[in-house]
Order: sequence, then structure tokens, then C-alpha cells
Amino acid sequence: MTSLISCMSTIAEIQQAITRLSPTQQRELARWFEDALEDAWDAQIEEDVKAGRLDHLVSRAEADIAAGRVKPLVRP
Repeated sequence: MTSLISCMSTIAEIQQAITRLSPTQQRELARWFEDALEDAWDAQIEEDVKAGRLDHLVSRAEADIAAGRVKPLVRP
């Protein structure tokens, strides 16, 4: 699959190639792509934390906890 994708340069070409995959290959690609998106999301969150871009959210959550505006999570 790598050699097929490497010669494609547009989304339309990639989409067309995906339609030629077997259903099993399409599911495998979907799982891989979902994992890749999750990894990218995790990397972005880590970068945001390190850069302090989420500090205001932590402060707000801590203030809500201190003010009693949160409920404990109930575990099943």
C-alpha cells in the first residue's frame, strides 16, 4: 500500500485508490488512520500543555472544585 500512496499527490487520487481496496483493506486503512489521528491529537495536547495553552482551563477547573461546583464521578 505504501508504494501506491507514495505516487499520489491529491486527495482525489487517494480517495479513488481507496475505492479499489478490498473491504478488508479498507477496514485496515480505517483503523490505521484512526490511530494516526489519535496520535496526532495526543501530540497536540502534549504540546499545548508544555506551552501553557491549557493553564487557564486547569485554573478554572481548580476554582470550580474549590467552590464546590463539581460532582464526583460515580464509578460503576
